[in-house]
Amino acid sequence: MDYNNDFKYDLKVGQIKEEELGSIFKDKLIEVKHDLQALDTGNVYVEYYSRGKPSGISKTQSDYYCFAFGTTFHLIATNELKAKCRKYINTNRDKKGGDSNTSKGILLPMTELF
Repeated sequence: MDYNNDFKYDLKVGQIKEEELGSIFKDKLIEVKHDLQALDTGNVYVEYYSRGKPSGISKTQSDYYCFAFGTTFHLIATNELKAKCRKYINTNRDKKGGDSNTSKGILLPMTELF
C-alpha cells in the first residue's frame, strides 16, 4: 500500500483494519493473563498442570491468550502458544509455581511472544 498524507484516506484505511480485527475476534474466546512479574523477569509463566491434573493451557478452550504487562496487551493464538511452550517441557524452564508450588508451568521468554 502506498503512503498517503491525507487524513481522510488514513481514516478509511484505519477503519478497514478495525473491521478486520473485529471479524477475527468475533465469536472467539480470549483468556487474559496478568503476569505481575513478567516485566521484571522477562518471562511469562504458562501453567499446564495443577494439583495432580491438567490445567491452564492444557485445559483451556480459548482461541487466544492475551498477556497483560503493565499497560499493554499482547495476543497470541493458543495453538501457537502451546507450540512455543512444548519445546520447554522437561527442561530448566519447566517450573513449579502457583499457590504453594502445586502447579507446573513453562517460563516462556517474553521475546518468544512477539
